[in-house]
Parts: sequence; structure tokens; C-alpha cells
Amino acid sequence: MFTDESRFALQPDDKCVRVWRERGTHNREHHAFRGGSIMVWAGISLGYRTDLHIYRRGSVTAVRYRDEVLDSTVKLCAAAVGPSFVLMDDNARPHRAAIVDDFLDSEGIAQMERPAYLPDLNSIENLWDALGRAVCRRFSPAATPRDLETALQEDGEYWTLQ
Repeated sequence: MFTDESRFALQPDDKCVRVWRERGTHNREHHAFRGGSIMVWAGISLGYRTDLHIYRRGSVTAVRYRDEVLDSTVKLCAAAVGPSFVLMDDNARPHRAAIVDDFLDSEGIAQMERPAYLPDLNSIENLWDALGRAVCRRFSPAATPRDLETALQEDGEYWTLQ
């Protein structure tokens, strides 16, 4: 199972303001960075995907990753697949913590070894891109983090593994 987290923001995180104007005119508006963001986790494998897990309030820690993702979702997927199940995540700090390794060992969940600083070639990155594009194509853009969460969940239901 390939897994990953991705951050979705209400506003682009490059903090650039894009304004179309006629040649020779000047932009007198100033837009402060507004928004918020949501961290989302998901997993995919051959012919299967998990539901999106949205981390509410706060950053992703090893304890949250273990309790909210590994214990509630990955453990069930591993049990359904059986002994051939292998978990692949990135080298994010919460994923490399001792409490995460201890949990995976105690549950008998095999983890794919990844060298440090390996480029992110995880196939789930394509799905994050598709989900982000689907949310951006909505008729009314998300205005609040709650709207963004709803849009991600609604559009995430239609992920395809093509």
C-alpha cells in the first residue's frame, strides 16, 4: 500500500497575487495572505484506495499518525490483505519515529525500506494532483477550511485508480 500526506490550501502557498489588468495601468490593490490549509492522508494499492483521513487541528506527529492512521486504517487493510501486505510511506519524520516502528512490529506489518533523500516517486502523488485540480474546478471555490474539507471529501469519493 502506497501512502502519503498532502497539504491543500485555500490560497496558493507561493503568496503571489495574480491580477489581470490592461497595459499601462497599475495595480493599487493589496491582498494579504488569507486562508488556511488542511493536511490529508490516504493510501492506495492495486485496485483499492482508503478513504481520505483529514488531520484536524494541529500538525502531524508520530503519535497522531500511529493513532489516527495506522491503528484505525492501515491495520485493517493489512489484516484484509494478509501476510503479503507491505506498507510504503515517505521518510517524513513522524513515519520514522520509534513508536511508529514499534507499532508496526507489534502488528506484524511489513514496511518497505526507503533510503533517505530518495525522490518522491510514490504513485499516490498523481492522485493528489488530480484531487487538487478537481477541487479547483468547482463552481464556487472553497472560502473556509471547512468548505475545503467538504470539497476534498466529496471529490475524494470519485478517485479512480486508472
